[in-house]
Amino acid sequence: MIREIDGIYVDAFALFSCFKDEPYPFLLESGMCHDDLGRYSIIGWDPFLLFKSKEGSVEVKHGGKVEVSEADPFDLLKEYMEKYRQISERTLPFTGGAVGYFSYDLKNLLEKLPRTAAKDVDICDMHFGFYDETVIIDHRDKKTYAATYGITGKKESILDGICKRVKTYFEKSGAVSSDIGFDPQDREETSFTSNFTKEDYLKALDKIHEYIRQGDIYQTNLTQRFTADLKTTPEKLYRVLRKVNPAPFASFIPMDEGVIVSSSPERFMRLTGKNAETRPIKGTLPRGKTAAEDEANKKALSASEKDKAELLMIVDLERNDLGRVAKTGSVEVTELYNIETYPTVFHLVSTVKAELKEQAQAVDLVKATFPGGSITGAPKIRAMEIIDELEPTERNIYTGSIGYLDFNGDMDLNIVIRTILCKGKKAYFQAGGGIVWDSDNELEYEETYHKAAALMKSIEIANKLGD
Repeated sequence: MIREIDGIYVDAFALFSCFKDEPYPFLLESGMCHDDLGRYSIIGWDPFLLFKSKEGSVEVKHGGKVEVSEADPFDLLKEYMEKYRQISERTLPFTGGAVGYFSYDLKNLLEKLPRTAAKDVDICDMHFGFYDETVIIDHRDKKTYAATYGITGKKESILDGICKRVKTYFEKSGAVSSDIGFDPQDREETSFTSNFTKEDYLKALDKIHEYIRQGDIYQTNLTQRFTADLKTTPEKLYRVLRKVNPAPFASFIPMDEGVIVSSSPERFMRLTGKNAETRPIKGTLPRGKTAAEDEANKKALSASEKDKAELLMIVDLERNDLGRVAKTGSVEVTELYNIETYPTVFHLVSTVKAELKEQAQAVDLVKATFPGGSITGAPKIRAMEIIDELEPTERNIYTGSIGYLDFNGDMDLNIVIRTILCKGKKAYFQAGGGIVWDSDNELEYEETYHKAAALMKSIEIANKLGD
């Protein structure tokens, strides 16, 4: 059930501040003006159930009780989603459901893979809150809605409470924006350390080329992780990042183990009814310093046969993964080489769609396709084995997925890139790229810095602003 909150349309993070002190709040934010990708932002708080998985053990907190299970977390999550299954009209993208993340390292539950990379940042493998009270902001129509399924109480009473709370907050605070004033050039010099030296990263790229030469793989995604001291709050860092690098699949998610600060441009998987969609990104060039250079870089990416070939490999991989749970003949590529523009880079993007088999549900779709092929390589299993061999540390949330599973069966998940994990006084983030036979090692190494640029800039600005 939904209700418009009359007279309220404001900046999403300003509205989030109304609920930020509640247990386990979240913001899924669309930070770009786009009818499809950037239309809605979603806010939730105080989940009635908390679902967490770590190293083979699942913990479920509900009604003051804690249950621990050794069951497969994907299968158990599916059971809980079925338990709270609701029927609803799809007038908004989300009315209530599970919100959180799947970490990249859950791949080890889906396939038999080696585990040699060090686990040096301790967070859950899977973390979802089950929410029955949410606020949805429609950026296109400039409207704000309260939403509930009425699982935790009477629908009308829940909606009354949400509307009253939002209106009272803004009557008292007068808040209309969370814009934070800063000079983009005014930064604190910050040291960023990598889990690779440049020499070792280039050696790892040489090994990938050798695997390609031997026929093991066609492509592998190699990344490096950066670490920096954080001299500000995660909240302030997100306020900077969302201005430096607005993105359609951004999020701010405080957890017990840390805070996720994300500005991802990439959708992993959306499910609406039985219609699934994935949007892999492959191919990146930096924005130009002048209008002429900017246009030249855009044209160069559009014309790049290497990047097109790289993306095509992943499109074929995604078609195959979708085929596991899709109706025969329903998988189709609706966009192949689309250029998308972001504040610091251009990306080459494709869209693949399919209709799920009647018995297939959201968690089945995740299990069939996770992790996304754009951040593994092809063939996927061998590529993931090589990633584990060459990358020194586990990826945890990086290249996993953040998003929601609605109680009505819908789902929308991103690929966790351009994302910072704030833990203690440290900021962790990664960047990488797909390596193919004709990849240039120096250029691939430089590309990781192009992709990390907005995150580094945001940390330096936020560190200058302090707490």
